[in-house]
Amino acid sequence: MSSEVEGLNPPQRQAVLHPGGALVVFAGAGSGKTRVITHRIAHLIASGSVPPHRILAVTFTNKAAVEMRERLERLVPGAAGGRGRGGLAVGTFHATCARLLRENADRAGVDPRFTIYDAEDQQAMIRRVLRQLGLDPKRYPPKAIAGYINASKRHLRGPGEGDAARGYMDEAFERVYAAYDERMSAARALDFGDLIYRMVRALEQDDDLRAELAGRYLHVLVDEFQDTNHAQFRLVDALSGVHGNLCVVGDDDQSIYGWRGADRRNILDFRGSHPGATVIKLEQNYRSTRRILRAAHGVIARVSEREAKELWTDKDDGAPVRDLLCLDERDEAEMLVQAVRELLRSGWALSDIAVLYRVHAQSRVIEQRLRVANVPYRIVGGLRFFDRAEVKDVLAYLRVVANPGDDVSLLRIVNVPTRGIGKVSLDRIIEAAARAGTGVFAQLAAAQTNPGLGKAVKRRIAGFVELIERLREHAAGGATISELGREVVDRTGYLRDLDEEDTAEADARAQNVRELIGAMEELDRADDPIGLEGFLEAVTLDVRAADDGARDRLTLMSVHAAKGLEFPVVVVVGLEDGLFPLRTGETSFDPAPSDEERRLAYVAFTRAKEQLVLSHAQARTLFGQTRGCWASPFLREIPDGDVQRLVSPAVRAASAGGAPFGWRHRVGGSRSGRDDVGAEWDEGAHRDRRGHEGDDAYLDTSEGCDAPHDDDLPGFRQGMAVHHKKFGVGRVLRVDGGAPAKVSVDFGSAGTRTIFADYLEPSA
Repeated sequence: MSSEVEGLNPPQRQAVLHPGGALVVFAGAGSGKTRVITHRIAHLIASGSVPPHRILAVTFTNKAAVEMRERLERLVPGAAGGRGRGGLAVGTFHATCARLLRENADRAGVDPRFTIYDAEDQQAMIRRVLRQLGLDPKRYPPKAIAGYINASKRHLRGPGEGDAARGYMDEAFERVYAAYDERMSAARALDFGDLIYRMVRALEQDDDLRAELAGRYLHVLVDEFQDTNHAQFRLVDALSGVHGNLCVVGDDDQSIYGWRGADRRNILDFRGSHPGATVIKLEQNYRSTRRILRAAHGVIARVSEREAKELWTDKDDGAPVRDLLCLDERDEAEMLVQAVRELLRSGWALSDIAVLYRVHAQSRVIEQRLRVANVPYRIVGGLRFFDRAEVKDVLAYLRVVANPGDDVSLLRIVNVPTRGIGKVSLDRIIEAAARAGTGVFAQLAAAQTNPGLGKAVKRRIAGFVELIERLREHAAGGATISELGREVVDRTGYLRDLDEEDTAEADARAQNVRELIGAMEELDRADDPIGLEGFLEAVTLDVRAADDGARDRLTLMSVHAAKGLEFPVVVVVGLEDGLFPLRTGETSFDPAPSDEERRLAYVAFTRAKEQLVLSHAQARTLFGQTRGCWASPFLREIPDGDVQRLVSPAVRAASAGGAPFGWRHRVGGSRSGRDDVGAEWDEGAHRDRRGHEGDDAYLDTSEGCDAPHDDDLPGFRQGMAVHHKKFGVGRVLRVDGGAPAKVSVDFGSAGTRTIFADYLEPSA
């Protein structure tokens, strides 16, 4: 049996050997989805029917793209090829479109040397546009405008193509969108949304280009298809339009990104959009125990519209799902620490355990208790390496070297380190650039003839311009990425200044800069060097995510961040009605949880391999409000025989005058009617799994925590349209978590008002 089909179960083998045409694979959690898509590519290549460069594989994350390429290389050595036109094309939607846009820049109407702006760069440009238009950023928040622009591009709407007739806010947003588009073109820059939007526009407006690119790829394969939005669907449709060999893999039950534009109808309606498509379901789960799968199915089976499937496994029943009732969030955190200690004594490592929560603000109390208990932990989804200020500073220098027209990067570093070029002088330079229709760098280079600048400022500006020109000459002369990086930090004195600060924070920042130079050196030593522009594109698209390190730590993350991951033990906290499922303005009076919340719970449960622990509190203080809590309906939907209901000692003490320490079954909690007082947490499950007691696992190395975000406040977010009975429709400017929560809203002619959240509702 050939390696690309060896060890596959029958549905997996059917998907791998599918001869051609449209194919949709509904792959349940833990069913070997990645294995199927990589083995299918390997089979197409190994069979000799399709050369690697005639295959396009698209993923959603850079990690998935790297993993796919590595797996393919193991299956069919040499199949993954290089980055050139002769190799297999594997990448994210954004990376794929960036490559195709550069290859076809003239036909797509973009500069081939465009700079890619991340979210921070985009908002910086929007702030410049607001100043240009004389609009107040407090009334028109850059983050809200960025959301409007990004949503427009997801729906393939350019400037002037939106529905400005809906209200004055949308009209203002359209004005900003149009001016923003002009400024981005002048800066030779594209944001993330542009990459897909402009590629789809080019494909749909240029029949020859569409025929050429669609003809290039005999087979197109897409991972996580349930997460695609409208623009991504149109892109895939265009690129597979000639040969019709489109294979999409995904799971509608794991569609949890509707809030950012994902449309699960793309996979649910695939039969309709691609008549005659073959449908294959992967239902054998290789990850979780039977009890965990039955618990997950109890929740997901109640989704109103889904592709019918039920996961099964060859694994045994495993330990019961634990459902723990706590007194409040502090008691919940205390019980979590006790649970972790019991698990360590049973032989698990901290890295085997993940704690999942619905909103980031829940982590604060948990982190506080973990620090006191000296339990090391990490937050997944915190600040990434390439998002750190000192790293972005060095990268901004390199972006200006590659593209002096990149005004956002230029304005970031013109005074970093401090050069004494004041805000007034910079504003005059920016105004001169706007009048002349040039970039800011051109006006800096011409500063000596600007009558509005003093001699001292002109001298400082001249030094900065000379620095950039020298760096550009060095780059043009063939300098490597690391040589340019070292020259930036040496000539600017960036590292010297940090070293002279002599503080722990400055030391950490200096280490990050040195780590960046080290990463550049590794790329320079690679067999296939990518050059300065390739490096800048790679870090912007986050191809090489920072390594969090390997030391043993507990993992904390939101359920959204956990998608695609797995852990032997998973603890899901805060399973209360209103928190998980989260109740927003649209669903607060609906007794049934939303389908997306059900899918989110399904994702949370199916991250667990061996043990699943669920906790909820009788009362919780969150966003500054203390409320009594009802158990999540998801807890009631777990089959009776698969759950063990427990209470904390604090609950017993509050309700029955005290109890022994340690976790016990709830009185009457057994569905058989038996009072199982005395059943311990670990109950012999996996006892002494690794043969150590775990006392030495506690290291005083816990990390800092992120402050809770008001954006997590259920129901309202910045830029959202809301309605008030007296003031009408407005746009949310700010959300403040208090007791009760308050929302600042711009009501247009009625002015800006701060109103209690209970008196607002989302506007249609």
